[in-house]
Amino acid sequence: MKGNWEVLGGAGLQFFGNMSASISHEIKNALAIINESAGLLEDLSLRAEKGIPVEPERLKKQTSSILKQVRRMDGIIQNMNKFAHSIDEPLKTLDVTQTVTLVNNLSSRFAAMRGVVVAYQAPSAPMMVHTSPFLLENLLWLCLYVAMNAAGTGKTINLLTEKTEGGVRVRFTPLDRISGTTGREFSEERMEALLAALQAEINIDEGKHELSLSIGAVPIEL
Repeated sequence: MKGNWEVLGGAGLQFFGNMSASISHEIKNALAIINESAGLLEDLSLRAEKGIPVEPERLKKQTSSILKQVRRMDGIIQNMNKFAHSIDEPLKTLDVTQTVTLVNNLSSRFAAMRGVVVAYQAPSAPMMVHTSPFLLENLLWLCLYVAMNAAGTGKTINLLTEKTEGGVRVRFTPLDRISGTTGREFSEERMEALLAALQAEINIDEGKHELSLSIGAVPIEL
């Protein structure tokens, strides 16, 4: 696998930092809600100690809120764990649909901040390709970032994965504002380095309001 490793390293650190910061914000938000619910439970307990009747529904509501946030944090940490382990192997055979799902999950906070809904229904059949997990996640994130900005507020982006003769294609559609945005959104040097390393190609179809990323198999030899 060939590439401009100085550029790829800088891009990777930026990507890892962005995702880590987002994950920490999500965990902090969940903990804040748990802390608030725990405080309310403590107040209700003090009321009960003083002989003041406490409605069971109020207790159930706060308990349910805590359990909901615990499940939320469990999902966040599972995604964080998968993301962290993506640097374990420089090259491996992976299911692109799982990688798209992971990047979509990691990007949920960014999408929510932009008022964008990203929909992805992974196909039942796996779509395998031999590539770099971490670099592919980085490239998918850059494409999704462009797509979120091109979709506009209150829009829905559909992610589609399909097999091609040489690998797998990921489509981002519809992007009503894709025309003229890519020059500002993409870092030319970073994108060229990632595309070259992954033997991938980006295509913009302004007529279909679509961005597509074609991913080829990277040779096993480093």
